[in-house]
Amino acid sequence: MKRGFYTIMAAQFFSSLADNMLFIAAIQMLLLLEGPEWLTPLLKWCFTLSYVVLAAFVGAFADSRPKGKVMFATNTLKIFGCSMIFLAAGVTIPGMHSYWLVLVAYAIVGLGAAAYSPAKYGILTELLPPEQLVIANGWIEGLTVGSIVLGTLLGGVLISPEVSNRLLKFDFPMIDTPVDTAPEAAILFIALAYIIAAGFNLRIPDTGARYPQQQKNPWRLLVEFSHCFRVLWSDKLGQISLAVTTLFWGAGATLQVITIKWAEKQLKMPLDRASILLGVSAIGIAVGAVLAARVPLKKSLSVLPYGIAMGFFVMVLVWVNWMPAVYIVLMLVGAMAGYFVVPMNALLQHRGHVLLSAGHSIAVQNFNENASILMMLAIYALMIRMHMPINLIIVIFGGFVAGAMLLILKWNQANHRADPDLDRHIGEAKH
Repeated sequence: MKRGFYTIMAAQFFSSLADNMLFIAAIQMLLLLEGPEWLTPLLKWCFTLSYVVLAAFVGAFADSRPKGKVMFATNTLKIFGCSMIFLAAGVTIPGMHSYWLVLVAYAIVGLGAAAYSPAKYGILTELLPPEQLVIANGWIEGLTVGSIVLGTLLGGVLISPEVSNRLLKFDFPMIDTPVDTAPEAAILFIALAYIIAAGFNLRIPDTGARYPQQQKNPWRLLVEFSHCFRVLWSDKLGQISLAVTTLFWGAGATLQVITIKWAEKQLKMPLDRASILLGVSAIGIAVGAVLAARVPLKKSLSVLPYGIAMGFFVMVLVWVNWMPAVYIVLMLVGAMAGYFVVPMNALLQHRGHVLLSAGHSIAVQNFNENASILMMLAIYALMIRMHMPINLIIVIFGGFVAGAMLLILKWNQANHRADPDLDRHIGEAKH
């Protein structure tokens, strides 16, 4: 791998680490401000909204300048949103509960993340040849999941009574800090991770890739985006990989908040301990992602059955209470998820690079994946508001994932019957 790849990995690690610590701290802030239960999935919903609303524009922005500069600017926006969450507990807005400010602030962090993503993935196709994309994605996804593991664990540790009390007792000489609560103390620590990420962003090399002058007219950007959208969904390889990654990210984001609620209801675990379960499933994803790095790009479609199995293993959670069994099931769910999504992600990036440009193809991918997240989280929030039992929600969720993956598998088989030479297009160079 080229040296610049490792700088990209470091920048991604610290930015993702901060994102995941901030998610736990933001949930704790909602609890502190006495927000209703159904706001927790809406927190993730607000973060994701920018990915969908700005999908037509962030690809052009990512392709308009060197990717490292884009990543630095968007990471700075995340720091601003993080600061707003810090201020939420001490700000009073007439006619508005303070917990709504947390959602607005987290939406701003999501805005930064939405613009960050096309640059993060797009630079891989600029820097590396097609045959290294599965390996690169395996490392990037593995490292990202590592940051999720560490981020959720650190987020839980930072808001735990033992650690938060020590942080709140710490004072700078001669300075009166406005830090009075556990989530505020945690957010100061999280801001440091964002700052470290910014430092690595500045060291990302310019690959020299340049694209035609990017369109600035919003209407024409929408027209161009819709064209890119149709191109990827019309491609028989692109449509399968896009369907899989769309389902995976929607299911993954929803499973995060379901796991927290399930741990509270079935295992009687507080938030700081429930965050450990998110880390366990993320470890599984990292293991699966590393194993998937050995799958050749031309064999990427062979991993589809693992998605079906993942849906069934999610349903097993309903019957487990013994903690070692809980850890095993969550790790297996994560491992299967990582194993089937990494090759699909690499295939989608490759087809996007062949058919479109790096930034535009990733923007289409982000739109689909995050529209799926919005839909699934909204349905889950509605289920919680209807007071549906969490075990019933898990069974419905797992059954949906298994059923959807089975339909995608049948879809892929139909594509190959229509074009027996379809796999020959995998790995072809850009025209």
